[in-house]
Amino acid sequence: MEDRLKKVTLVVMDVDGVLTDGRIILGSNGQEFKCFNVRDGHGIVLLHRAGIKTALITGRQSEAVEKRAKELEIPLVFQDSKNKLETYLKLKATTHTQDREIAYIGDDLVDIPIMTRVGVAVAVADAHLQVKEVAHLVTEAPGGKGAVREFVELLLKAQGKWEKVIQRYWQ
Repeated sequence: MEDRLKKVTLVVMDVDGVLTDGRIILGSNGQEFKCFNVRDGHGIVLLHRAGIKTALITGRQSEAVEKRAKELEIPLVFQDSKNKLETYLKLKATTHTQDREIAYIGDDLVDIPIMTRVGVAVAVADAHLQVKEVAHLVTEAPGGKGAVREFVELLLKAQGKWEKVIQRYWQ
């Protein structure tokens, strides 16, 4: 697994069920609310510090996702994706990245077509059973509760970048 992790230059994430716990709260005026985990967000910041690119692919369209992606400086955000594999192939072409250089974190059946292609397929702890079966790694943490951060730490440690990206906290 460590050889696979060392090749990763791009981490692609689903949103609902990965960066959130999968719940969608709708207000009476139709406004959509999502809860994001601050540690997952910090993990994404650490990826950027380490020179690893990030992207989001989600089947839904949400202002909350736009706002969170902007806060975390995630430049590649694909919302309202009706065919995630098609979106993934466009992302690969745009970033000139090969499958083996990509990690994908997913939780549900629609993520499987991408997960079967990437170098590192990650399922969150509460992912659908079939997603876990195709994953190279399954996190201990569920989606929206630190699963992304857990994977980020594993990835950065495997690449020998962990100490460097956290060093600033002890200076």
